[in-house]
Amino acid sequence: MRTPARIEPLVADGLVDGVIRQLMSGKEAMVYVVQCGDEVRCAKVYKEANKRGFHTAVDYIEGRKVKNSRQARAMAKGSRYGRQEQEAAWQHAEVDALRRLAEAGVRVPTPYQFHEGVLLMELVADADGEPAPRLNDVALAPDEARRFHADLIRQVVRMLCAGIVHGDLSEYNVLLDENGPVIIDLPQAVDAAANQNASAMLARDVNNLATYFGQFAPELLETHYAPEIWALYESGKLHPDSPLTGTWMPDDTPADLDEVMQVIEAAKTEDAIRQAGRAAAAAEGKWQAEE
Repeated sequence: MRTPARIEPLVADGLVDGVIRQLMSGKEAMVYVVQCGDEVRCAKVYKEANKRGFHTAVDYIEGRKVKNSRQARAMAKGSRYGRQEQEAAWQHAEVDALRRLAEAGVRVPTPYQFHEGVLLMELVADADGEPAPRLNDVALAPDEARRFHADLIRQVVRMLCAGIVHGDLSEYNVLLDENGPVIIDLPQAVDAAANQNASAMLARDVNNLATYFGQFAPELLETHYAPEIWALYESGKLHPDSPLTGTWMPDDTPADLDEVMQVIEAAKTEDAIRQAGRAAAAAEGKWQAEE
């Protein structure tokens, strides 16, 4: 097929030999199957911001690191430069997330190159070497649904242990190769520690999985993994292999107000001592300077 304009720079630079065909068109990118030497890979071409389906990007970019204060100010003002930097940060987020998650043992496509707004990555294939189908295109037996659901919940845990929440996980963002589910589409991935929406996004991701797989194994509709996973994460007890029950009983034990007040008063006393120490040190420094 004719080489799309956005991929032409990669052909010119020798990163891509040719475009085989279009694979899919999503809400934030077009994906093509391309020839790279002896290998067949994917080229993900990101759409411009005004053509993407993500209209709530502000919820996803909260807490993302920027290069410098100038970039942060420009992005906050929404200037032309700021919009360009915001777009670049959005695109680079997927590359960074893929690399971090691969290192954490999460099943994601391997990223190879990011060039001129195009991400070259592994083509996830089935047993016949053809592009792997999306989860929503596959009819599942109950046992398969239970197995894939358990696998993806474990992937969600590993992602969170790496500090990342997918933010848009559903049957449309999972491929099935011969070894099971592979998670894709991560430009909207959020920093679990820095984004105040991370808990709600994790819950939505997990609930999407339960809703989808519950069509084939109805008992999965009654599982409650999200609050269990997040509680372990917040307490610092979440590990890639943490045992999970899928049930959740919130702690309704009344707070010990006397103990809470004691902690607050102790903190105030400690802060007062610290402030007094700083004041004394400052006064001593001033006295020595006058000497």
